[in-house]
Amino acid sequence: MLGLNSRDFKLFVIVVILTLAAPMLLNPFPTESAIGQSFNAGYPALMQRFVIFGILAIGFNILFGLTGYLSFGHAAFLGVGSYAAVWMFKLLSYNVLPAILLSVIVAGLFSVVIGYVSLRRSGIYFSILTLAFAQMSYQLAYSVFTPITNGETGLQVYNDDPQILMSAGDPTVPHLFGLRMNGATEWNIGGWTFIFENGYYLCAILLIASFYLSIRIFRSPFGMMLRAIKSNQTRMSYTGLNIKPYMLAAFVISGMYAGLAGGLLAAMDPLTGAERMFWTASGEIVVMAILGGVGTLIGPVLGAGLIKYLENIVSKINDTILHNWFAFMPDWLDNLLVTIIHPFIGKGWHLTLGLLFMAVVIFLPGGLVQGGQKIGALLRRKKSKDTGETATKPAE
Repeated sequence: MLGLNSRDFKLFVIVVILTLAAPMLLNPFPTESAIGQSFNAGYPALMQRFVIFGILAIGFNILFGLTGYLSFGHAAFLGVGSYAAVWMFKLLSYNVLPAILLSVIVAGLFSVVIGYVSLRRSGIYFSILTLAFAQMSYQLAYSVFTPITNGETGLQVYNDDPQILMSAGDPTVPHLFGLRMNGATEWNIGGWTFIFENGYYLCAILLIASFYLSIRIFRSPFGMMLRAIKSNQTRMSYTGLNIKPYMLAAFVISGMYAGLAGGLLAAMDPLTGAERMFWTASGEIVVMAILGGVGTLIGPVLGAGLIKYLENIVSKINDTILHNWFAFMPDWLDNLLVTIIHPFIGKGWHLTLGLLFMAVVIFLPGGLVQGGQKIGALLRRKKSKDTGETATKPAE
């Protein structure tokens, strides 16, 4: 169905269900409970980041996963997309549709320029070129093109901006033809509170569409050509095939995904700054893909979700919360556990991420997807073993 084989269709359905049901699935504990306040992630601001950075990781995976070309400059396209979206809010109106469309177009044009130059080299030289372009973009946005980017203060919408398409009754916040992005429906069921926000579901629909498009790209002749280039670029060149257009197309598609993510970030919060283009943001995108599983369909989405969870949940756990958790223990044991755990929480969440990244690289080179596959294979072997023992009992 939908032009997908049965396996891809099942995966697509699973992604659709998980994405649409996320406001409930990410709130597994009662809202007011101590564990719920610490670990529940089903609030709109975080869920939006899950899906937005999932889109960003999907696009990056089309380049890195299919071609093997590692870009350290994708944050530049994220930032350019955000700036384009905010300028649409300033010039036209708060309608998010023109803003998102322009962010994709501008990021695509920007990636054509960067890709055309960077793809003249391969390997580490390609990575360094993309990193250099990203850092130049950051510096231009931060201190050179300040009339366009507003420098270190960041670009935002002001009351005296033209907004030539604004009518008297239009919302003064980002909206989709009147549907406010910050509008939400709240359900209270027992001790649980579920928030279904309009902005999240706009991002969720675009994530689903982006994931579907990535499946079609992976299974298309174009995707097979990119895999062949990754497998043996020299051999492909010896056949007389010009691989540059394929590589540039993959780079531009990946950049447009990043522009879409940047536009959605601005659509959820119409404020952007040069920090989105800094080299650490590009490095985070790489870590997302590797953690989830490079070259897999769902892996980068899982990696993006894991990093944003650590960044927003683990980073807010402090010693006071730990003491509350271990209050039932003797004081000496309580203090010992807090001392042991302290370096890995709060501002030390990067240490937790680093150790997790090391473990994945060493033991699961295929990322979280490979870990899931190993667990699934183990369960299938156990099930088949149990079935075999049951089947042999009558013969005994």
